[in-house]
Formats: sequence, structure tokens, C-alpha cells
Amino acid sequence: MSSREQPAPSSTSTLPLPVIDFANFWRPDSPLSQRLAIAKELTDACRRVGFVYIVNHQVSPALLEEAFGWSRRLFDLKTEEKMLAPHPDGPAVHRGYSWPGLEKVSQAMGDEDDPGIVEKLREVKDCKESYEIGSEENQDQPNVWLPEHVLPGFRAFTTRFYWECWKAARDILRALSLGLGLEDEDFLLQFHGGHNNQLRLLHYPPVPASVLESQSSARMPAHTDWGSITMLFQDDCGGLEVETRQGQFVEAPPLKNAIIMNIGDILMRWSNDILKSNLHRVTLPPLQDRFSGEERLTRARYSIPYFVSPNVDSVIECLPSCTDADHPVKYPPVVQHEYRLMRASVQYKTKAKRPPIAAA
Repeated sequence: MSSREQPAPSSTSTLPLPVIDFANFWRPDSPLSQRLAIAKELTDACRRVGFVYIVNHQVSPALLEEAFGWSRRLFDLKTEEKMLAPHPDGPAVHRGYSWPGLEKVSQAMGDEDDPGIVEKLREVKDCKESYEIGSEENQDQPNVWLPEHVLPGFRAFTTRFYWECWKAARDILRALSLGLGLEDEDFLLQFHGGHNNQLRLLHYPPVPASVLESQSSARMPAHTDWGSITMLFQDDCGGLEVETRQGQFVEAPPLKNAIIMNIGDILMRWSNDILKSNLHRVTLPPLQDRFSGEERLTRARYSIPYFVSPNVDSVIECLPSCTDADHPVKYPPVVQHEYRLMRASVQYKTKAKRPPIAAA
């Protein structure tokens, strides 16, 4: 067993999502029969629910622990320090620091006939902050970095972590290619160069539980992801919920060092709805509230999603193995860049109000 591999936890039978062991997929000496079996297991799970736990992937436990340490140090900074790398105005560039209330996650798409949709959605504030990082070679979305003296080593680590996550993402894309019956395992990889992905460090600060229970504020409302796949690393807090085929939300509790992988809208379109892009949300952590005087406060939550997207100029049209006489093409072709902007157009306001900075 390599340093990256760990025994699958014995309690996985109680989890609401399938658990898939990837150790025999990425190892160089794995026979094709084992790789095909894992690919089929993954694809079958993504047909049913669109979310799975992946264990024994290529992101080591030690690296994950270090990543969460950096995330905590980042969000422990003063607001004025984090605001030295502010998220650019508007939805075109998704990089840098997003302060609480700046981003509004929803399932809505841009609609020029309803200019009030953004303000309507923002009546319920999202109680979270995040920092977005991409490839240094992505000219469409340049990174927005903190000055080095504010958090020395942060830029170097997160850049390295971005590309380590990409190794695991490539394995998943290869497995999905095999599972979908495409002509070779690198079929999906030819559209994914790794430079259009996004690493997100995400923090949900403690808030009064009552504001979430009353739905006057939210942590992360129900939504689907836009890209091909998402890889999520969770801390031990909990709160993630996934919608079932029956329309009910079930908890997706943390599984230490596992990836929670889900299908995004683009891959659902690509696969002609064979693979499912599922609604998910973050709400109150179960049984983990804490008390401060008379007021219940939610526990702080940290998570690290890694969003995998095709190259910006990729044309998303039905994969050859996903249509036949009985399964006609459901979606017209769309360019990745155009689809992203359509989905992002209600997420960030132009000229958003910045948070107050405490006086020195």
C-alpha cells in the first residue's frame, strides 16, 4: 500500500452515497480489467445520483491536511488584509477574495427580461467567504493574489495544490470516458487541459442558527455546478446535503480524506443526460451547534472544492456513445466560455458594495 492509500473506512455502508476505491485505477501496474470495473462502478453511480465518495485517490492525506491549514490561516486574516486581493467586479473573472454577501449562489440563469432577478435573489444573504485560484496560464481569468508578505508561502502552496488536484481529476475523467464507452480513456481529456479549472477555499463563519432556520440567510442554497466535474474536500463539520431522485435532500457527511465527486451541468449535457448533475446545498451542520450566552451559533465550516471545466473554446455537444435512434440529442451545442458567463451572470454584481474596514 502506497503512502497515498488508506483502507476504506468500515462505516461506508451507512453512507448515503456510493464509495468507490480508486487505488487500482491510477496505479501503473493495475490490469485493464480492474480499471474497467472501477470505471463502470463510477459511471453507474453517476447515472443514479451524480455524487460519489472517492477514496484512495492521488491527493495525499498529508497534502490535504496542509491545504486546510492554509485555508484556516487565510480566513483568520483581518478583513483589510483579505481585501488586498478582492474579487473583481462582475461575473467575468472568478478569482481572488469574495467577502460574505458578495456572491449569491442560485440555480437561476441570466435573463435580460428580468433585470430585478439579482436583487430578488440577494434578499437572502449567503453567509460565507471564499478565495478563488486558477492556473497562472489562464489569461481569461487572471489570478488575484495577496501580497506575499501578508501570507508568506500561500501562493506557492496553492499553485502546487491546484496541480496535484488535477492529477486526481484526470483519473476521474479517464474513468468516465471508459465507463461511457468512448473510443479511448483520454477522450474527455482532449477537451480538458487543466488551465480552466478553479480551486476554491471556502469558509462558513459561525452565525446565529436562527437566521438559517428562519431562511433569512443561507450558507449555500440548492444549486448544480456548471462544469464537467467537481471534487470536494470537507472538514469534519458537516452540513452538505444532496437531492435524491425522489426530490428529498439527504446528508452527505464528511468521510476523512475522501473526495466527494459530482457531475456538473456541462458533462450532463455532453452525456445527453446519462450522467446526472444533481442539486446540492449546505445548511445547518447536524448536532454541531455551539452556544454563546443565550444564542446558538453554528460551528465554523471549511471546505475545498476543485471545479474541473473544459478548455474555454471547447464546443459541448453530445458525445458519440451517448446517442442512438432511441436516444436523440437533447441539447444544442454550446461553447464553454459562453455557457459559463450565462450561468455566472446573476452570481456577482457589478460595483458591489465592499465590506467595512475596522479603524486602526
